[in-house]
Amino acid sequence: MTSRVDPRFGSTLRQLRRESGLSLRALGQLTHRGKSHLHELETGSKAPTVETAEHLDRALHADGALVRLVSAPVDHQAEADDLLQRVAASDVSAETLTRIEQGVDDLASLYPVTAPVDLLPMVRRHLAYVTRLLDGRVTLAQQRRLVVAGGWLAVLRATVHIDLQQPGAAAAHLAAASGLASHAEHPEIQGWCLETRAWEVLTFGDYRGALELSQQAQQVAPVGSSAHIQATAQEARAWARMGAVRETRQALDRVERLTANLPVPERAEHHYRYDPAKAEAYAATTLAWAGDPGAERVARSVLAHLDPLGDGGARPRRAASARLDLGLALVAAGRPDEASALAAEAVASGRVVPSNWWRAREVLRRVEQTGAPEAAELRDVYEQFGPTRTGE
Repeated sequence: MTSRVDPRFGSTLRQLRRESGLSLRALGQLTHRGKSHLHELETGSKAPTVETAEHLDRALHADGALVRLVSAPVDHQAEADDLLQRVAASDVSAETLTRIEQGVDDLASLYPVTAPVDLLPMVRRHLAYVTRLLDGRVTLAQQRRLVVAGGWLAVLRATVHIDLQQPGAAAAHLAAASGLASHAEHPEIQGWCLETRAWEVLTFGDYRGALELSQQAQQVAPVGSSAHIQATAQEARAWARMGAVRETRQALDRVERLTANLPVPERAEHHYRYDPAKAEAYAATTLAWAGDPGAERVARSVLAHLDPLGDGGARPRRAASARLDLGLALVAAGRPDEASALAAEAVASGRVVPSNWWRAREVLRRVEQTGAPEAAELRDVYEQFGPTRTGE
């Protein structure tokens, strides 16, 4: 069994702070911790130590509540195995199936606008409910709907764990999602499992592995499905990281053909429904990674669409990523001052999830290599807001 910080820590800390009326600055002074440190604890970008939890418990008169959350163990493998083991003997009424499916869509739509540490407990609760329902009596058709819902929730949970840089938990729930998808004969979930793993290994620098996984996902997922399109875009990004310009362009061309007549989904923010606007955003990232001169134009267009008022827009996580893409393109174009400003905005927004910090670090490294004076300011912002690895 591995021990990790309960994701409710940040929410509980915020609630206790509101109830006490203490600002982050005041609480930081009471506990001899800085304001930025406490912000990281609230957002989940930094895992609290037991000592920190004890300080906060005393300052907020929380009677050990925060220490208990820090110390609570979670056996991810056991939870994932339990879900799979219940499938064969499921029996449950179908009365709540529609509500369960709507809940899956709601959570998938919250993904791009909700901090991973806040989304995780919601996904866990929904998945636990599905697990309990698998003890009921259902028809074969009803059972399949429940298993499919569990598959979507398991792959979403794995994705959130990846965002929080918790690879062990992510692996357990990706395996569960794949097993459920196999049981339900659902190739799109299988495709998403492979594509999600491709993204994870790409963030670790295993570009060849990401390429192979994204190609496998395209073979498994139904042609033209959201998983198939996303996996094609992921292939382009893997080629870009490998410096293969021709292959990168070919993969981007395939994405463009696949999305040319694709309608905007009813819930465009849904993580598992491909929004045509994603194609341009992915193209900006891919071209920036490939060092293509066209990256700046595409990245500016994406940022203008996502954040026209400069306030983060309706999809602030995408807007933060777009700023990093544009920053990388601007460094390549010889404008490190503007690149530094954009990267600092992205970092300070609080919308860069832990699994994406390597992208901010890459812009910082490129700016520093130019010797631009703005690099020192960007370094300060990065060190103030940058996360430490969260536990599992």
